Amino acid sequence: MVAAVRMELCEPRTGALHMRRTGQTEMPSPSFRRPRHPGRIALIAAAAVALSALDAAAAARPQLAVVELFTSQGCSSCPPANDNIRTLSSRRDVLALSFGVTYWDSLGWKDTFASPAFTARQWAYARGLHHDNVYTPQVVVNGRADTVGQHLAEIEALLQGPPLAGPRIEAEAGAVSLSAGAAPRTAPADVWLVRYEPGVIEVPVRRGENTGRTLPHAHVVRSLVHLGTWSGAAARLTLPPAPAGLASAVLVQSPGTGPILAAATL
Repeated sequence: MVAAVRMELCEPRTGALHMRRTGQTEMPSPSFRRPRHPGRIALIAAAAVALSALDAAAAARPQLAVVELFTSQGCSSCPPANDNIRTLSSRRDVLALSFGVTYWDSLGWKDTFASPAFTARQWAYARGLHHDNVYTPQVVVNGRADTVGQHLAEIEALLQGPPLAGPRIEAEAGAVSLSAGAAPRTAPADVWLVRYEPGVIEVPVRRGENTGRTLPHAHVVRSLVHLGTWSGAAARLTLPPAPAGLASAVLVQSPGTGPILAAATL
């Protein structure tokens, strides 16, 4: 629904070893050379095995798609969208996030998870996606396209789009590393740290459009922190300590809240 109109939306190598015999002793043929540094060769071999294992683990990790829901407990059109995000949050290939927005707080019920920073993020998407207004429930997939959050089939259709192809994101002790890759030409990409509730929170609403209903909220975002930027070179960014009970994810996003280039849970 728009601020003025109510619809289904709420808008504002290997070789053989040849041997020759000398008496009773087998000796290597002249063409054979013993390695001068067997320990070094063993270390190189071990490193190669370790790197291969890391590559295999990275290949086994599913490519994440990011689904962001902009919702409000004060919007009567939002509960079905909340259910859709709860469904998507169980998928290993999807990072589903719920952002509470503030512009319906005047309808009788103040959203318990809303933040002006999340409303500002939605407005940034509106500008990038060439919308005149914001609305709830809105779902943005990979920062590239949006649809009404109530329509699960449309969300799943958007998830069939090109996968994210940005830098590899790896968690380290107190930091996150980004591999080298192709960065946006206009400006460095933004690196965001998302802290969110890892499960589902049920919220009873006592006033407003959803009076008497208990609304499920999956993967509620609690904070969105700008870690720094990525210009295409390998980078390492320090992570602030994680609050108890919250899950963490990192997004690498084109400037101006544009398309998401890479995402990973930590």
